[in-house]
Amino acid sequence: MAITQEKVQPKGADELREELRAWLADQWDPEITVKEWWARLFEGRWSAPSWPVEWYGRGLSGDLARVVSEELRAAGVPAGPGGLGIMLAGPTIVTHGTDEQRERYLPALLKGEEAWCQLFSEPNAGSDLAGLQTRAIQDGEEWLVTGQKVWSSGAHTADLGMLIARTDADVPKHQGITYFAIEMDQPEIEVRPIREMTGRALFNEVFMDNARVKAGCVIGRLGNGWAVANTTLANERSGLGGGSDAAGGFPAGPKGGLLDRHAGDIAPKPGKTFRTGTGAAFAAGSGLMIGQAKELGRNGDPVIRQELAKLYSLEQISKFTSLRVKAASKSGKGPGAEVSTMKLNMSRITRLGRETGLAILGAHGMLMGRESQSGGIVQEMALFSPAPSIYGGTDQIQKNIIGERVLGLPREPRDDKDVAFKDLMQNRLDATG
Repeated sequence: MAITQEKVQPKGADELREELRAWLADQWDPEITVKEWWARLFEGRWSAPSWPVEWYGRGLSGDLARVVSEELRAAGVPAGPGGLGIMLAGPTIVTHGTDEQRERYLPALLKGEEAWCQLFSEPNAGSDLAGLQTRAIQDGEEWLVTGQKVWSSGAHTADLGMLIARTDADVPKHQGITYFAIEMDQPEIEVRPIREMTGRALFNEVFMDNARVKAGCVIGRLGNGWAVANTTLANERSGLGGGSDAAGGFPAGPKGGLLDRHAGDIAPKPGKTFRTGTGAAFAAGSGLMIGQAKELGRNGDPVIRQELAKLYSLEQISKFTSLRVKAASKSGKGPGAEVSTMKLNMSRITRLGRETGLAILGAHGMLMGRESQSGGIVQEMALFSPAPSIYGGTDQIQKNIIGERVLGLPREPRDDKDVAFKDLMQNRLDATG
């Protein structure tokens, strides 16, 4: 029952639910492998239903895409692969890639055959991303890349990386950057996991010494990497801020360890949360908190009830903002500074979830592990909670973007060229006392 492009027609929510239920009745089998199940989802165009019809999606609006997610959960079947391939690499390649690149990369990531990581941040170029020092030098039809990246989520299990590197040092820094798809499995790349206080190692350092990028792996034009990277960053901030299923979903690729398992093994079960080793920040939402409050008899506490209502409200705000972002993208405008408000809201949600969750758990919050209260999800989220205010662009960077691009405030001084501006502002402050 593979669905061809010609058969994908616009549908309302009721028609969509009916079609998906019929498809699941015919296609779902808990005994097939995860790899086969993800291939079936891809053939049915259910892996990324909001993607364009011509590139393996259904062109659904954000609210209809949520209908698909709801139906999959209600049927007790696993969704498609998660991770940065679906959330970041795919949308970026759809927007900036060639047809050959779309045909090469998109089916593999939608079927979970290849996992991606993001090679952006560097030790000396975190908030100033355009100040990166990793160099790419052309060698015939290939490129040789040398440099270091840090805080690269999932690099230890990735097959491919979204890499930005400097290809021209003689032009302004934003203009001399190129965006590449680089193969991670080569001896010239070393990945060193960074152990977190959660006990996991989601983040990594990545060292490249003349690592090779094959011909045809430049995404977008040479020297246009900053514009391409901003598409990735916009999808990252809207995905994280909107609680994207992909952010904390099932790990893709052979190293993720799921492809050969039975699909039924990872199917959602009542009261259970399948955790993938990527942290619990996306699992500990208001629904889990409410369940824990009821179980521990804290649901009558007026302070707890107020904080749960606040947490739920913030989550709904993020969902509605996510719908606006998707609507803007479909109209051709592309996401704007609203993605920064979503990213800020995510940090706020995580901090509020930490405080509310631990208040509900009480002494139970001191114990970790699957056998502890909440299955350890709230406890792990509490330890993980500082991370969202840093990764994907710090809270301070998001505030700068909103201040400058939305409110029209003066630009934040960033380098020696801004000394005169900084002095002028200081003089004004001194003059006003």
